Amino acid sequence: MRPLLAVQHTSVETLGTLGDALRTASIPYEYVRTQEGESIPESAEGLGGLVVLGGPMRVYETEWYPHLEEEIRLVRDALERGVPVLGICLGSQLMARALGAEVGPVGAKELGWGEVKTTGEAYYDPLFGSLGGSFTAFHWHGDSFELPEGAILLASSGPTPVQAFRFGEKAYGLLFHLEVDERLVRRMLDAFEDEAREAGEDPYEILRQTPEHLPQLLTRSGRFHERFLRLLST
Repeated sequence: MRPLLAVQHTSVETLGTLGDALRTASIPYEYVRTQEGESIPESAEGLGGLVVLGGPMRVYETEWYPHLEEEIRLVRDALERGVPVLGICLGSQLMARALGAEVGPVGAKELGWGEVKTTGEAYYDPLFGSLGGSFTAFHWHGDSFELPEGAILLASSGPTPVQAFRFGEKAYGLLFHLEVDERLVRRMLDAFEDEAREAGEDPYEILRQTPEHLPQLLTRSGRFHERFLRLLST
């Protein structure tokens, strides 16, 4: 099976439970660690899948992070080749930009645990149909985007009209974090504590809420990941 490539922007944000699922299924994958200066491939040729992870930078900060433009180009190439693509948080914003949508700041940052409302189209979606109705997800973003032209809206939240979308048959953008486990939540809270406090959120309260909300998210992410892995073999 062709390997999956995960584009990483910070050592804190990893594939999380998706990485667990890939290892269990013996699907090969590797990281491109942009935070360590590793180069983005020029083409998606030969990839079995592409996952673009989250990070603290913003899509439009290309002057400071020139690799973001290279990632947008790689996402476009993967979409054109029919390679399965999953964009998470920053990754979903890069996918939206690759599809021509505007990306910019929201009124207030959406951090911590919050409800995601799935759409009617999500019920019939090959991946999102496994998630059931509305649920509580983990959020950490200050930017949002318009629904790209031709994309299907799958989920929204009160502060953010577009939380998830599908483009074509094999490309998904998720602004929220479906891949987190307790360890990843703790790492994000430790790394981005100042950002949370500046946004008026208490990291310790978010951590306190984690045992309440994480089990149902892990159940949903397990089903989602299982179906995403099927895309990698088609």
